[in-house]
Amino acid sequence: MKITNQTTIKKEVTLQGVGLHTGQNVTLTFKPTPTNHGLAFKRTDLEGEPVIPADAALVTNTDRGTSLEKNGVVIQTSEHVLAACVGLGIDNVLLELDASEPPIMDGSSKFFVEALEKAGIEEQDAPRDEFIVGEVISFKDEETGSEIIVMPADEYQVTTMVDFGTKVLGTQNAYLNKMSDFKKEIADSRTFSFLHELEAMLANGLIKGGDLNNAIVYVDKELSPETMERLQEAFGKNEISVKPNGILDNLTLHYPNEAARHKLLDVIGDLALVGTHIRGKVIANKPGHSINTQFAKKLAKIIKLEKRNKVPKFDINKPPLYDVTEIMNRLPHRPPFLLVDKIFELTDKSVIGTKNVTMNEPFFVGHFPGKPVMPGVLQIEAMAQTGGILALSTVEDPENYLTYFIKIDNVKFKQQVVPGDTLIFKLELITPIRRGICHMQGYAYANDKLACEAELMAQIVKTK
Repeated sequence: MKITNQTTIKKEVTLQGVGLHTGQNVTLTFKPTPTNHGLAFKRTDLEGEPVIPADAALVTNTDRGTSLEKNGVVIQTSEHVLAACVGLGIDNVLLELDASEPPIMDGSSKFFVEALEKAGIEEQDAPRDEFIVGEVISFKDEETGSEIIVMPADEYQVTTMVDFGTKVLGTQNAYLNKMSDFKKEIADSRTFSFLHELEAMLANGLIKGGDLNNAIVYVDKELSPETMERLQEAFGKNEISVKPNGILDNLTLHYPNEAARHKLLDVIGDLALVGTHIRGKVIANKPGHSINTQFAKKLAKIIKLEKRNKVPKFDINKPPLYDVTEIMNRLPHRPPFLLVDKIFELTDKSVIGTKNVTMNEPFFVGHFPGKPVMPGVLQIEAMAQTGGILALSTVEDPENYLTYFIKIDNVKFKQQVVPGDTLIFKLELITPIRRGICHMQGYAYANDKLACEAELMAQIVKTK
């Protein structure tokens, strides 16, 4: 059965290991979180235990892994653990770390998947947000030739094509047609490196936590005695050899195309930073963390824009849930300051209402003569009155209560509202109403476009 609601884990679960690049011992604890929390990291080793959301906008470094940074706090190599969450369909979880980097484990997502399954996955009482791809979206790096596209499909699918121009690895492909196959097909694919990259990373003080059990090393150049000695010292080995398949030491591949499968794992982990489930087919040619995260940023912007311009769909000609008379029974406002005419939908978390803007509005007399434009502050007031219907629907006797503004944030005006327009308002609770505090995200649309938006906070107060 396809899950359409959000999910979290049933209980905490902890893993311990070392960070690949930092070499630090680290404890990672997955914790359940409420709906709409998303995926986020918490640094318990720092003062204030700062939280860093898994957000493409926070990507600062993609050299050998995807690093996130917020207010100077860094999370390194985030992709393997995020891929495990997406692969298991987990929407909301907090990843607590006592260092900057999750444990590398064996270089794959396998141990994270096993830990999350041990914790158990729990469906939550809120619909899952999903970006349904309607047209081809692409991103290409002209310098490297890397390219990622996403096209319409019935579910989230990923295909990767890998070509590093080396004989030892050659050209490889991997695909995942159902995310439910992630555990079986992709999760145990380990990270890899080429010998020339390994030498550079050792010279730069990276892979302090690396050993020959958590990274496949493809030998793409002659192994000199000096390099052999450095590798023996770095990995604490008395002897290092190259196998006939061109892999350093005695590590056995899980799949002939394990490198392509791991690149697919990385794509899933990096695209987790979009913050929304994707329903579409991703095709990545020569993917890497840089292009993956640039594509994630592009997708996130497209999704944000689509959400903003997603005009609520309802039949404006049908009888409303509340007409203006019923609205006046619930709100204390009266003409000319009553700025909402009809309520069409009302749930415990959202409300949709309308306002017909006519030339008879008293504010048009002075705003502006010869060029009538509805004042932005009155658009926000009309939005707030619609939100008042939602807030007061939580009390049995709304006529005995008032709602007062506490805060207005992130107000943006996108287009002018003029006589003849019909404003459509949609307000949704950002957090559940507690102690009479109502925190809402509001949108106002006119002519099928976003006219304004704002984050509103109000307090419900009893008057009688």
